[in-house]
Amino acid sequence: MRYLSVTEIAKKWNVSERSVRNYCAQGRVNGAFLTGKTWSIPENADKPERSNKKKEQTTLLDILQEQKASKYSGGIYHKTQIDLTYNSSHMEGSRLTHDQTRYIFETNTIGVEKEVLNVDDVIETVNHFRCIDRIIDSAKAALTEKFVKELHLILKNGTSDSRKDWFAVGDYKKIPNEAGGMDTALPEEVADKMKVLLTEYNGKEEKTFEEILDFHVKFEKIHAFQDGNGRVGRLIMFKECLKYNIVPFIIEDNLKLFYYRGLKEWNNEKGYLMDTCLTARDKYKACLDYFRIAY
Repeated sequence: MRYLSVTEIAKKWNVSERSVRNYCAQGRVNGAFLTGKTWSIPENADKPERSNKKKEQTTLLDILQEQKASKYSGGIYHKTQIDLTYNSSHMEGSRLTHDQTRYIFETNTIGVEKEVLNVDDVIETVNHFRCIDRIIDSAKAALTEKFVKELHLILKNGTSDSRKDWFAVGDYKKIPNEAGGMDTALPEEVADKMKVLLTEYNGKEEKTFEEILDFHVKFEKIHAFQDGNGRVGRLIMFKECLKYNIVPFIIEDNLKLFYYRGLKEWNNEKGYLMDTCLTARDKYKACLDYFRIAY
């Protein structure tokens, strides 16, 4: 084995002699040894990576995945599950309270005193928890028709709708419907329109906040499913924000009417929906600040 001096290695690695001595003193150069005050370094020794090289920042997605896997209670995963499920379901008519939603998530039981609960509200709440787990697990995956249909299947599985012959669980609608008083795509148009929408969206390598909102508006106007379009659409937005490391958001009750107006007016004035979602995002950022999560 041939050994080189600090000066020779410094020239070979294109670093200062001081750096070479520090690497050796820290034990980061395999085979280097000290004789008196002189380092002897194997000529084929690899140059260590800089110890102060920046590590990739832990993302919100990393933390959600970690807390989900460890069943961590009381963190951002826990809060996201309850708040996103409660608010998104409440917008679509669920009568469960925030406390009832929390109780179901935390205990997997239902506590009822002198109160009648709608069974579908409970089932869809539990299913929505599973949908959130699905988007966290698959946040980095491409958005496909199969995935969109899977979210709908998870959300509506076991509900009274799933027992209706005309209701397609996990598949596109069979009967024309409307949303907010507006016409939507006819059943025979949905598959083609969804393919065009996804092709257009996936053709953009990096997605901006505005492009995610634009997809959401177009998805809601197609209204691909008989029911559950709003919840599936908002789950997709959350997933895509996680994928592109954009702070996600939850539309709460006080923003509901502004959100609906923003959807309706998007083609004329994007500011209505942008401002509403940015306001919601500020609220979620406050949660991240509380949990000391960088963004």
